[in-house]
Amino acid sequence: MVDQMRPLGLGRPRGPDFLPGSVRRPEEPLPPLLPFRAQPPPSAPGRGRLLLTAALVAAVVGGGAGVTGAWLTGTSQPPPVALPRSTAGPVSAPGGLGSIAAQVLPSVVSVETAGGSGSGFVIDTAGHILTNEHVVSSSVWVSVVFDDGRRASAQVIGSDEDNDLAVLAVDPGPGLAPAVLGRSGDVTVGDQVLAIGSPLGLSGTVTAGIVSAVDREVPFGAGGTRTTAVQTDASINPGNSGGPLVNARGEVIGVNTAILARRGGGSTGIGFAIPIDRAANVAERIIRD
Repeated sequence: MVDQMRPLGLGRPRGPDFLPGSVRRPEEPLPPLLPFRAQPPPSAPGRGRLLLTAALVAAVVGGGAGVTGAWLTGTSQPPPVALPRSTAGPVSAPGGLGSIAAQVLPSVVSVETAGGSGSGFVIDTAGHILTNEHVVSSSVWVSVVFDDGRRASAQVIGSDEDNDLAVLAVDPGPGLAPAVLGRSGDVTVGDQVLAIGSPLGLSGTVTAGIVSAVDREVPFGAGGTRTTAVQTDASINPGNSGGPLVNARGEVIGVNTAILARRGGGSTGIGFAIPIDRAANVAERIIRD
């Protein structure tokens, strides 16, 4: 049976599924990306918890079965193996992934609305936050949660549905930490990147990968407009939408927006980010107007 995949963003579904492995002729258009709805707020314990519980039960039962089998056969358990472990402590080399994440995390926020949640990041000291339009679609006032747990009310001051971008405003204060914006024009294939956000409501999540392609033409936005995006294999899931994709210097090079996922959702290592050169121009226009 052919395993179906569908392109997903992080908003409302649009367009048909497609089959992996089929060859797209050059004259055929790419299928439109299907945005996820913003990640709904948690309610009751879900399947993930049940799976974790099942795994624990299986581990306990499996361990008991091993002991019982040994007793029945009259043999004893072998002594435990003690493998050598490093005592060097946390990796803290300059330029390491940990230092990059620590640099950027204070700039990243979780964005919460009545309809769900997503991510965003502070772009200046005036209190402006950039996110995806589909995260805050139809919302005027939203709530943002900073990396240190502070919560603030935010106003949607403008959006661009075609580019799937929106700008929020919070009261400026000493706690704001604007992200450093890089230049997506300088990005090359193979560059190391981090995706930071709140996938599935797990705030402050950091995933690593590389730039898989630049100027990847994909259809997304309100009318399925064909535009270019940065493609990455860093894990991106519902709730990452609107969060930053950063380079090895901790500079934002894109706004995480869409993924190509198997039917039922989940990351397959094919994600797309709006290039920061375009996103910054849109944000500046929104703030100016």
